[in-house]
Amino acid sequence: MLIKLKRTRTHHEDRNLALCLATSAGLLNAVALAAFGFFPSHMSGNVSQISPDLNQMDLYNLKIFVTLIAAFVTGAVVARIAVVMGIIKGIRTIFSCILLAEGVLLILTSLFELYFFSMQNNVEVLLLLAFLMGVHNATSTQLSNGRVRSTHITGTLTDAGISLGSVFMAMLRRDPSKNIRAFRQQFTTHLVTIFSFLTGGIAGWLFYNALGFGSLMGPGIVLVLIASLSILFTLYKVKTRRCGSALRQ
Repeated sequence: MLIKLKRTRTHHEDRNLALCLATSAGLLNAVALAAFGFFPSHMSGNVSQISPDLNQMDLYNLKIFVTLIAAFVTGAVVARIAVVMGIIKGIRTIFSCILLAEGVLLILTSLFELYFFSMQNNVEVLLLLAFLMGVHNATSTQLSNGRVRSTHITGTLTDAGISLGSVFMAMLRRDPSKNIRAFRQQFTTHLVTIFSFLTGGIAGWLFYNALGFGSLMGPGIVLVLIASLSILFTLYKVKTRRCGSALRQ
């Protein structure tokens, strides 16, 4: 699921990816909304909010929205640079390493807020979450070749509509050259992404009401476990293949 191989990725792998990353993204988004009143990944809304802030000359909120957008984009840039460098250096587990780092940062953020919470740090924590959401979305997008965007639900809904329209047109035309099964599989992948994000959002709101900032630790631990298992499994397979090659020689 977290390893990008030369062969074509299956929809099953993409759905598992969406299930893990879209759920955690929805959870983080809901926790940030409940705690700070801002969405760290809803860049369409943040960009739209700039206009009324400009009209009202609300420089404080304007600065927050601009820096949120910049933090999200910076996260995407960092994720892309990390992936390219990992590919150049032949690091097959680069995507797992990125998610492992994100999980660790989420756990540390949760502990910091639990023990050192201060209203003065709210903006900085929100910016960190926006940065991590940029990393999160860019990682899933690159890993799935654009088929899974874990935080970009507007785009996912659009893609789902396109896939569903393709299914209808292929059925109406009865064109054997059109792969209806592929369209259906892609549509199902988009649905999994959407409902995973929605489920994560509901869970995030409930967890925040029960645990406060401790709810950030949940997705952090999940990301650390998934990424660590992926790294260990990949290293084990590589070691096994090398031992097998050495024995055959």
